[in-house]
Amino acid sequence: MSYEYWMTSAAYALLLGVMFTLCCRPLMGILQQEGYAAAPFLKWFYRKKGEMKRRYALLFLCCALLAALFPLVFSFGGESLSTFLAVLGMFALGGLFLYACKKALKVPLRATPRAVRLGAMLFIFMAAAAFGIEAGMSALATAIGHPLAHALLRTVPLAFLPLLFPLLLVLSNVLMLCYELPHTARFVRSAAKKLRESPCLKVGITGSFAKTSVKHIAARLLEKKYRVIATPASYNTPAGIAKCVNEGGADCDLFLAEMGARKTGDIAELCDMVCPSFAILTGICPQHLETFGSMEALVREKGILAERAEHVILGASAAMYDREGALLEGRDFGAENVEISPDGTHFALVLGGERFRVTTRLLGRHAAEDIALAAALCFLLGMTPAEIAEGIPALEPIPHRLTRMDSEGVLVLDDAYNSNIAGAANAVELLKACTGRRFVVTPGLVELGELEEGANANLGSRFVGLDGVILVGETLVLSVRHGYLDAGGDDSLLRVVPTLAAAQEVLEGELREGDAVLFLNDLPDKYL
Repeated sequence: MSYEYWMTSAAYALLLGVMFTLCCRPLMGILQQEGYAAAPFLKWFYRKKGEMKRRYALLFLCCALLAALFPLVFSFGGESLSTFLAVLGMFALGGLFLYACKKALKVPLRATPRAVRLGAMLFIFMAAAAFGIEAGMSALATAIGHPLAHALLRTVPLAFLPLLFPLLLVLSNVLMLCYELPHTARFVRSAAKKLRESPCLKVGITGSFAKTSVKHIAARLLEKKYRVIATPASYNTPAGIAKCVNEGGADCDLFLAEMGARKTGDIAELCDMVCPSFAILTGICPQHLETFGSMEALVREKGILAERAEHVILGASAAMYDREGALLEGRDFGAENVEISPDGTHFALVLGGERFRVTTRLLGRHAAEDIALAAALCFLLGMTPAEIAEGIPALEPIPHRLTRMDSEGVLVLDDAYNSNIAGAANAVELLKACTGRRFVVTPGLVELGELEEGANANLGSRFVGLDGVILVGETLVLSVRHGYLDAGGDDSLLRVVPTLAAAQEVLEGELREGDAVLFLNDLPDKYL
């Protein structure tokens, strides 16, 4: 082969490398959501009836058809023309694929430095794979000796690259770990050092649910008296907390750290980093049972925070072990006589031997418990019950956690953040407290392991009495549907649709002024 031939091949490989790397954006988004863990990512991609798997298979078929057709149609122009047009056609198909998938993820890929580095490594692998395939096939074509075989073998095998996208991405990710692991470790150590050197009091917040809500409420109440830094949004991993500390510092009176856990050892790692003196354990349910394997392991892991902290505040459903293995029990605070409505929540806050009747714009029965947990922390940190009660009416709703919106006379309850058994029950209870016709849109509950089928059947039974039930997706809706029908639900009021967009289309034809609709647990993309 001539020098010009190999330079042309390299140019084609770079061109396809760029486009095919861009076509991997949805896959990179899912890998990012999985914390860059290869096993759950591959399980998601190769699951039965996986939508994204079908999309890449279609891209492969279109590229293969085009790559086979062009050498035949443009054979009069010679190998160079047909190859150029075939590569250009695959590049165009990649562009169409990108356009079709621009809304494939509701949680899009975040262009973090790590994601950018991974994308660069993936491009190198993609371009190398394209060049290697073309070089290998060119050698085979030369051995065959037929001009048409050379044109076909130079382009058709390149069409198989979309089928290799997930594997190339995983390989790129594995190789990048050689850099990412020590880089992240240095990043976390730097944040841990800053926290150790800061005189601020550290608070750790963990549990199966309500971590972000309790953190948000506590920060709003405490900032009336103290300088408070709280980890933003749902930043609850070592890297997330480190980002907060390294970029914002720890110059404060109180540092509130949300602590998430998906496997044994996560809480210990976070405690080593933050060194909390105060702990809030919001509650325990089978959320993340899928990754822990058993409730015992889940409870034991969350209990690590209780062992490390000097002062522990327990949620009503929390059951944790102390250093001697005995259960930690006892609460001198609580929320009693809770009254819910779409306009707010009213309850009696019990704190420090006193009782206050309070009102909050936060919705749902669980909002009262979340506020009580945050109030208990405030009380331990020196605020008076009166100061705490005064700040409760000003609390702002937290996005996607059972918040209210009004749209053209329709009341919309947005509980789209990843839900749990207790939270879902509270959301449905609030929906049933609404006047007018009531609808629910949900794809079910996830990460419950062996309890998932039963929990979703129970969720379905709670929908009986509603005026419309719209189930989204393919993963868990059968259990929800069976639970609804077995409990006496009306089959004519039940619809199953493939996507959230399809559910919204159904609602547009159904909803009228005075109706209420609950969007319950709009799942991460990996479950759709």
